[in-house]
Amino acid sequence: MPEDPIHHINFDELDRNAISQPLVKHIYTADPSAHVFEGKIYIYPSHDIDAGDAFDDLGSHFAMEDYRVLSMNSVEDTEATDNGTALHVKDVPWAAKQMWAPDAAEKNGKYYLYFPAKAHDGIFRIGVAGSNQPYGPFVAQPEAIKGSFSIDPAVFKDDDGKYYMYFGGIWGGQLQRWRTGVFNNEQPESPVAHLPELNEQALCAKVARLTDDMLEFDEIPKDVVILDENGQPLLQGDNDRRFFEASWMHKYNGKYYFSYSTGDTHFLCYAIGDDPYGPFTYAGRILEPVVGWTSHHSICAVGNKWYLFYHDSSLSKGVTHLRCVKVAELKYDADGKIITIHPYGK
Repeated sequence: MPEDPIHHINFDELDRNAISQPLVKHIYTADPSAHVFEGKIYIYPSHDIDAGDAFDDLGSHFAMEDYRVLSMNSVEDTEATDNGTALHVKDVPWAAKQMWAPDAAEKNGKYYLYFPAKAHDGIFRIGVAGSNQPYGPFVAQPEAIKGSFSIDPAVFKDDDGKYYMYFGGIWGGQLQRWRTGVFNNEQPESPVAHLPELNEQALCAKVARLTDDMLEFDEIPKDVVILDENGQPLLQGDNDRRFFEASWMHKYNGKYYFSYSTGDTHFLCYAIGDDPYGPFTYAGRILEPVVGWTSHHSICAVGNKWYLFYHDSSLSKGVTHLRCVKVAELKYDADGKIITIHPYGK
């Protein structure tokens, strides 16, 4: 949904038609990564603040400084519990600013928070912090993950006990600056410099298996290739379907569902494959556009139902960098296709 019409929106009417309400209202939260740990739902969002930074297409106004962990006993809860600060940028030696969308994972009773941040050289890296509790506080490793870059880590545990990280985001997420394997700092103020041409293959998210200790990549990251209906990779100009940011992976009926945001066209989409590395065939939309520029999500099974955790800017009346986390039930049809969700009703 473009930003220009924001001032024409009747937010009282929008709230009445919305399929869900914010899970917390005393702070702004976004990019929710949800998991069931120890019988409770834990949500790992980014924590939006108004730092006074100017709006730009590099996302400089998304100036988040810390992480809070939300928890719920049930998806029927009308409000999530805020468990306080789990990690602050000042406690991460390698990080300078912009604690963007995180994720978490559990292994052998230990909890790991994965997060992107801009290092002191202005380059996004991905870090990891550990805790003995799902709500933290988390203690960060002194260095970023070796070989990590860009943003939006999402960690998936497969049925065989292996863990994979999916990550990446274009424009302000800098993924396009790594096309040669080395960071390209030419035209630093341009979010679209170094992108492929519209008729070239779209940039892909990345995936890497994690080491047994959950602290490093166990391999060089690989492309997450999304194919069209003819088995051809999506093109960069296919803005309604190509990857932009916000990777997520879940498994349903033995199939791997890679989901993501299309960014500047504001859809949450998904593609289906037979392997955690893909390739994945584009399958449709999960969520139609929300109020606000960004769209970022997670998909989590709770009991025998599935849920989409997402955000919009309704709490801040359309201020795009001050968002609120929401949840809605996610359903599949008989063929395993996800039924598209309309966030404010049809």
